[in-house]
Parts: sequence; structure tokens; C-alpha cells
Amino acid sequence: MKSKKKINSNIDDHNGIRISYHEKVCAERMKTLFKAIDEMRKDVKELKADMNRGKGVAAVLILIGGIIGSIFFYFTK
Repeated sequence: MKSKKKINSNIDDHNGIRISYHEKVCAERMKTLFKAIDEMRKDVKELKADMNRGKGVAAVLILIGGIIGSIFFYFTK
């Protein structure tokens, strides 16, 4: 009987070690995933800012083009 309890105890200890190792591996993976997600969020914010700047530049170019076109049309008439 003692032998069976000892075997079960060893199996439980081994399983506990395996679970502990698995938890450490999973924690490291989660840490890596969170870091990657944070970097992606930062990149998305930067892309949005760049797009907003691009929209502003495009609007200014269209405005300037319209003014130049109007002046050109006025003098060629």
C-alpha cells in the first residue's frame, strides 16, 4: 500500500512540475503577445496620423490647383 501511495505521490509531483513549466511557457507567450499587440496599436496610431496629414496636404493641393486653374481660365478668356 505504501508503495502505491508513493507512486501516486511521484506522479502528482511530476504532473505538478509539468503544469508549472507549462504555466511559465504560457506566461512568456502571453507576455510576447501583449508586447506585439501594443506595438501594433502604436503602429496603427502612427498610420492614422500619417493619413490625416495626407488628407490635409491633398486638400491644400486641390485648393491651390483650383485657384491656379481659375486664374488661368480668367486670363485666357
